[in-house]
Amino acid sequence: MESHTEKILITGALGQIGTELTNRLVEIHGAENVVASGLDRWQKGITSAGYYERMDVTNTQLVRQIIKDYEITTVYHLASLLSGTSEKQPIFAWKLNLEPLLHFCEMAKEGLIQKIFWPSSIAVFGKGIPKENVGQDVVLNPTTVYGISKMAGEKWCEYYFDKHGVDVRSIRYPGLISWKTPAGGGTTDYAVEIFYEAIEEGKYTSFISENTGMPMLYMDDAINATLKLMEAPKENLSVRSSYNLGGMSFTPKELAEEIKKEIPGFEIDYKPDFRQQIADSWPASIDDSVAKKDWGLSYEYGISEMTKDMIKNLRIKLNKKQ
Repeated sequence: MESHTEKILITGALGQIGTELTNRLVEIHGAENVVASGLDRWQKGITSAGYYERMDVTNTQLVRQIIKDYEITTVYHLASLLSGTSEKQPIFAWKLNLEPLLHFCEMAKEGLIQKIFWPSSIAVFGKGIPKENVGQDVVLNPTTVYGISKMAGEKWCEYYFDKHGVDVRSIRYPGLISWKTPAGGGTTDYAVEIFYEAIEEGKYTSFISENTGMPMLYMDDAINATLKLMEAPKENLSVRSSYNLGGMSFTPKELAEEIKKEIPGFEIDYKPDFRQQIADSWPASIDDSVAKKDWGLSYEYGISEMTKDMIKNLRIKLNKKQ
């Protein structure tokens, strides 16, 4: 029996995207209709959702029971191992990044849930792909564990839609920047760390070389895009693998120059590590015109607006005066 009220489950709800997406979903649907889940034990204030379940997403039996207990209609499946961490634990990354997605697709095929959001990444691109303005339909050739798992996930999403009509929707996120929650093991994490170090220490050592351009997105724009995609009419969607999301593209050097406008004494140096090779396999900019056409993707933040907002909010968060 189809529920008229949307009941939402968020996996990875305590992560960088999950924390802020949960807050927005609570604002829209009410706390009583949002169930957050993660690996942490329950504590007061852990999430704004009305309910929290400590849950390992690879425990399919438990996941299925929670979906039944709360009469879940929509799943935002965010739990995953990010790019840097995945390189260190490839077998676990494959298991975590893929198997739960397949089980959610199976539950949707059975009619247990109605709609799924699953995040992909610019990590799906790789060797032989142009660095600039990478289109929606380029051949994917990932060279990292994370990218391989995301590419496979995209094809499974497309398969379940084509074969079984499963309404699973996806975005290829670029690097995400937020002042509210720390990053968690990604190659683009320098663009979050740099702000903390700039405010607290006045200097930063980047693990990405100065002229390496990568696509980035401020978290407000990422959340808005996610919600806009999920609200779009089914018939408007022409992509059932994952939509390109471009955001803004910049290098560590360009970001440091923007920070110096707000913190004149800021200094940066560069010591690239294993993540540099990952960054080199990714595009420098993305063509997201299909998402703009299909469901009205738009952005509010460029590098200058993002830098000002990050520094203003982090100063408050870290109790640092100007």
